[in-house]
Amino acid sequence: DPYTAQLDNQFYIIMKVIAFASLVSAAAAFAPVAQKPAFNTALDAKFSPKVKYVPCIDVEDLPDPGFATSGVAGGLAICIAVSPKGTIYALGDKCPPVNQPLSFGRVTEDTIDDPVLGTKFSLKTGEVVGAWCPAGIGKLLGGLFEPSGVPTYSVKKSGSTIDVQVDVNYKANFEANYWSGVLDAQGKADGKYY
Repeated sequence: DPYTAQLDNQFYIIMKVIAFASLVSAAAAFAPVAQKPAFNTALDAKFSPKVKYVPCIDVEDLPDPGFATSGVAGGLAICIAVSPKGTIYALGDKCPPVNQPLSFGRVTEDTIDDPVLGTKFSLKTGEVVGAWCPAGIGKLLGGLFEPSGVPTYSVKKSGSTIDVQVDVNYKANFEANYWSGVLDAQGKADGKYY
């Protein structure tokens, strides 16, 4: 029946338009918005920077060469990556632009791959190596954001732990400014309880 075929074709086109509109609106949710940073300089910080080595993971939890795992050091999410030759690296565990864990990525001798969007990051510098967001939905999302790398940290074995050098006051400074003026669960803006 030609009439049914025409209705099916129109329905198919409408569904394609709806799917495309859904993808565009989902991508718009991740579009950058101008925001005041948590703090501009060390002068704005409530706590002075305090950089030191802190435990991140136990040596027994160190991944096999060519793999990575996640840990926490100084309140920061850290990706511990081991190159195929056994060199240990520490990077921020949040892949730009949508912050999925970098620790799920594939590790080569020089890079670690974003497991979702395909961006490769240098193990030594954290900078983007090659194409920005080349895989899957990354082709759509990548165009909405400027390429950006991930932080890198000094790392060392210390007894039974893998230690990472971080600013242990970074999280406290971020949260001190973030919670200022925001009501907490008890309704007080200063973070204290009734």
